[in-house]
Amino acid sequence: MATAISANKAELLAIADSVAKEKLIDKAIVIEAMEDAIQRAAKNRYGVENDIRAKLDPNTGDLRLWRVVEVVELVDDYFKQVDVNQAQKLQKGAAIGDFIVDPLPPIEFGRIQAQASKQIIFQKVRDAERERQFDEFKDRMGEIITGVVKRVEFGHVVVDLGRAEGVIRRDQQIPREVVRVGDRVRSIILNVRRENRGPQIFLSRAHPDFMKKLFAQEVPEIYDGIIEIKAAARDPGSRAKIGVISHDSSIDPVGACVGMKGSRVQAVVQEMQGEKIDIIPWSPDTATFVVNALQPANVSRVVIDEEEDRIEVVVPDDQLSLAIGRRGQNVRLASQLTAKAIDILTETDASEKRQAEFVANSEMFQNELDVDETLAQLLVAEGFSSLEEVAYVELDEIASIEGFDEELGQELQSRAQEALERREEANRTARRELGVEDDLATMPYLTEAMLVTLGKAGIRTLDDLADLATDELVQKKRAEPRRRNEDAPKREQDKGGILAEYGLSDEQGNEIIMAARAHWFEDEAPAAETAEASEGDA
Repeated sequence: MATAISANKAELLAIADSVAKEKLIDKAIVIEAMEDAIQRAAKNRYGVENDIRAKLDPNTGDLRLWRVVEVVELVDDYFKQVDVNQAQKLQKGAAIGDFIVDPLPPIEFGRIQAQASKQIIFQKVRDAERERQFDEFKDRMGEIITGVVKRVEFGHVVVDLGRAEGVIRRDQQIPREVVRVGDRVRSIILNVRRENRGPQIFLSRAHPDFMKKLFAQEVPEIYDGIIEIKAAARDPGSRAKIGVISHDSSIDPVGACVGMKGSRVQAVVQEMQGEKIDIIPWSPDTATFVVNALQPANVSRVVIDEEEDRIEVVVPDDQLSLAIGRRGQNVRLASQLTAKAIDILTETDASEKRQAEFVANSEMFQNELDVDETLAQLLVAEGFSSLEEVAYVELDEIASIEGFDEELGQELQSRAQEALERREEANRTARRELGVEDDLATMPYLTEAMLVTLGKAGIRTLDDLADLATDELVQKKRAEPRRRNEDAPKREQDKGGILAEYGLSDEQGNEIIMAARAHWFEDEAPAAETAEASEGDA
């Protein structure tokens, strides 16, 4: 019998040690799972109402089983409590309030108990293994990892990473790349999420960071931090652009990334299934970087619109198709690389656009300021494009125009201010006709023109305005990069907020909405005071 018991002890420890090594988890976790399984089996044997504990010695394999009971004066729960007299039989000197141990004999495991215990141990070990996998990979996001294709399910590639499995979803694969079971693939760890079915490790071969990490492996200067990849954009499987800068003036960043006879960039290209890569010098100057990003096309002029966060690029007529690229690929990648919306115009388009703006602004000044065509054209030629600019600019700027003097400047500013007042009054009338309450006119930053726009959108009361989110009110419009001419349709992805055209910032929008909500809190304060007064009277 003693030999049998020793064998059982040794077997338990051997199983615990084997499982811990196989699953790469702490042996203590396996021992704890076994204790839990034995404890549950004992509860089934002696009654689940009992507080039963089990302890397996990790060194000797000795198993102890006991019941914990509390010493009380009057017993309410006969499973977990004993009176003082009964307690003396278990432990001499036991007093009320003590917890004492009642040893239990070992239990025999039947088929059902053994199966249940096995399930408990498997579940505990599986949970520990999942936690180990999550802990191992959670801090490795952004790292390139190599694995073996295990299976392909519904277009998603499941990769064996050795100690875990990862998945390359269809949208994170390189288009037209064929992978088969057993192939070795490199990918970047995009995300690691803890889920009920275990940690989910998402991999990618299409993300721009995958290309950046590949360059870091091939170019020692990038790995050492001498050269930095400041921006990257990809059309996976087709073409990519990266912007690089050198922190050592003696090292050419583009040449270092290309390598001797293109060896370095070619290694990256092969890993990315022949994807063509444009390596571009990065510049802190936005205009210069945009010109570089649009290579191989030549750029004549760049106009940056800070308010709209757009860039207008003018190219020679014969460079238009090269600048746009096949199916808009070149300008789209340049837009992603610079994080700016880019409009491509030919010299002819730009000239026609400038002429149209010149005529429109000249006619506006003629009508609003009641001046002749020559004087209106002089204002436009000097860079004035709105009544606000004429009305509120320094008088010297107008008076210094050739043929103008201080008296004419004062007269023009006076007329511009009168024209703005007429506009404001017309907008005020239109706003009231739309039913927009006067309370909205007291909100910060809102002009009568903005109130008319709000009224047309159905925002007519403080509550209507207060119910809006900041992006619903002021979010700027975002559009696809495009060639801007008469034949090119506008393809906006986002219509923007109601007041997007007025260029208000998110901070200003938030301030407007908070001011509109102020009356909610004012209404709550008197109600609270009334309730407090009623309680005092009671």
